[in-house]
Amino acid sequence: MTARLAHIRRHPIKSVGGEGLDSVTLTAARRLPGDREWAVLTEGGERHAQAGQTGGQPDRWLPKSCFVRGVQSPQVQAISGGWSGGVLTLRQPTQADLTIDPDTDGDRLIAWLRPLWPTNAPAPTRLVRGAAIWTDQKWPWISILSLASLADLESRTGQTLGIHRWRGNLWVDGWHPWAERGLIGQVIRIGAVELRITAPIGRCEATSADTETGERDIDMLATLERLYGHTDFGIFAEVVNGGDIALGDAVAA
Repeated sequence: MTARLAHIRRHPIKSVGGEGLDSVTLTAARRLPGDREWAVLTEGGERHAQAGQTGGQPDRWLPKSCFVRGVQSPQVQAISGGWSGGVLTLRQPTQADLTIDPDTDGDRLIAWLRPLWPTNAPAPTRLVRGAAIWTDQKWPWISILSLASLADLESRTGQTLGIHRWRGNLWVDGWHPWAERGLIGQVIRIGAVELRITAPIGRCEATSADTETGERDIDMLATLERLYGHTDFGIFAEVVNGGDIALGDAVAA
């Protein structure tokens, strides 16, 4: 079976929603365009953000601990949605839908998030764009995940886990389960684009939440460790030679 690109996923606001794409243009040594372009700072992250700002926006990459994340509130994991007609529309099963222009409606997003946020955690404060794309890694990497590895994990746990809790960029169909772990250091090709596989993706407790309900339905880290002896799922890659990729493109490793 020829491996193919099955899904392209972009998350305009870090940890808050996500959308599928039919195609995208990748550039060498750059992240997936528009992914984690925005993020929501918390009270705990403001000190780091204000240490370096230009025009009220952070002017450098900040660690994930500065931002709203699903590990702090599983209800955030159940937010879906993305761009439509120049605005972002977000959905969550316990909230009314929210449509915003992130350039001007950050306060409305903060108010919408507050009921989803635990009272004992640093509260959301503001939506920021800044100079960096707010991926967990400082390096310009793209995440690649395997549908076969997901199917193997679902079979062993007896649960339908789905693709959204992993918040990956590219999903490949047709690899053998967990074969991606053997690609570290190699260059793969998706369509005409070349990517160097750089590292496995270590997971956090955010993946323990069901993205349909916002409730924790599994101890994901303990499950991965018990079944496979590690807590990784997916791989990171750096674009070596850029170009256009689209759903259905062949993936050659």
